[in-house]
Amino acid sequence: MNFTKLKGWVSNQIAVNNRLRAVCIWYLIFLMISVRKHSLTAAASFSGLQTSQFSRLLKNHPNVAVYQLDQLSKKQARQFSSAIKFLSAGRLPWQVAILIDSTIQHRFSLHSDNVKRFNHGKGFQIGHQWTNIVLLINDKLIPLAPIPFYSKSYCRKHRIQYKTENTLVVEYINNLNLFDYIGEHRPEHVVVLADSGYDDRKIENAIRNKKWHFIIALNKGRSVKSQNSFLCTPKSKGWSKVAQFFKDHRKVGWQTIRILVNRSKKKRMEFRTRLIKGYLRYVGCVLLICSEFKKRPRGRKKYLACSDLKATARQIVIGYRMRWAIEIFHKEIKMFLGFEDVATKWFDSVIAHVHWVYCAYILLNKGPFDSHVRAIAEKQRRISKIVSTREKSRVLQMLTQIDGAQRYKKELQQVIANI
Repeated sequence: MNFTKLKGWVSNQIAVNNRLRAVCIWYLIFLMISVRKHSLTAAASFSGLQTSQFSRLLKNHPNVAVYQLDQLSKKQARQFSSAIKFLSAGRLPWQVAILIDSTIQHRFSLHSDNVKRFNHGKGFQIGHQWTNIVLLINDKLIPLAPIPFYSKSYCRKHRIQYKTENTLVVEYINNLNLFDYIGEHRPEHVVVLADSGYDDRKIENAIRNKKWHFIIALNKGRSVKSQNSFLCTPKSKGWSKVAQFFKDHRKVGWQTIRILVNRSKKKRMEFRTRLIKGYLRYVGCVLLICSEFKKRPRGRKKYLACSDLKATARQIVIGYRMRWAIEIFHKEIKMFLGFEDVATKWFDSVIAHVHWVYCAYILLNKGPFDSHVRAIAEKQRRISKIVSTREKSRVLQMLTQIDGAQRYKKELQQVIANI
């Protein structure tokens, strides 16, 4: 593939009016190549356009980026769902996984629009918070439109009703129509995976109202009750914290689970788990799991709740481990696609940049490359190799046009004269 064909392929993937098409194509290709920093200045140098053109694209047309991501994610999801399979090579009873997790987009100043200090991970971090919702179909990850978090000061300034992250996630789940992405499907074949940050009864009940299943890590203080206790005691009594609950049920034996790492027969991970059928307060009947590494029994225990009562402990542990795919997604967009390489002041420009980054991620995984190539870095190297031939493609295109040889001769003479 040469550079002209690459531009044509990217142009066919997006639906943008002619006035913005050229700058959108250049920006997407720029995000898809490997550079030191994906800044607007570097994009202008790469494309030969003015920096102001990319600045105006981000600031004045964020809705274009939002629309493109929505269309690309639906198109790719329909492509994968045409031959949909059960997750993890058929080892799990679910076909589609919805992964939820948040990440911080770092900024260096508190003076930018909608910047806030977040207690995220180790210590406080300055930046924007994005809650990402991604689909996992046939073990392929498809990012959907992310949820931006608006600070209280930004909401007051723009007269927006302030909402917490969990409230925004509940609204997103209620409005998410999977039929637009995968067509006809059975709701019980959909599972939502999330960490303990989303252990919220409103989120869990929203998932159950959709008739989907969930596997969510529980906070140690979450109230649970055994099945026998639920039947014998009043609803307001008999609840205990999940950590204490498993201490009180030490008679339930441990079950050893061996899981292959990267489908390699040589490398395995061993867990030991306890599974108890019980009740999650304000939610209902679930399977409760206590899991830990077998070789590190004094390490941190993980408490999980699964709403699919037919699932086994092995399936629940394997399913929850698939949540790690969204962590890899965060790493890749930050390392390779310039997710944090934004220096604009206005948050509308940040929104547009983030959505274009997700579009570039989809195109890299969908592009006309070798299907065996899975690493983002390798795909970017192939794109860069194609881009390096753009001058040759331009000359060949010029020579095929009327009076192309004479025009190219004049161009060479002009270059020699300038030297």
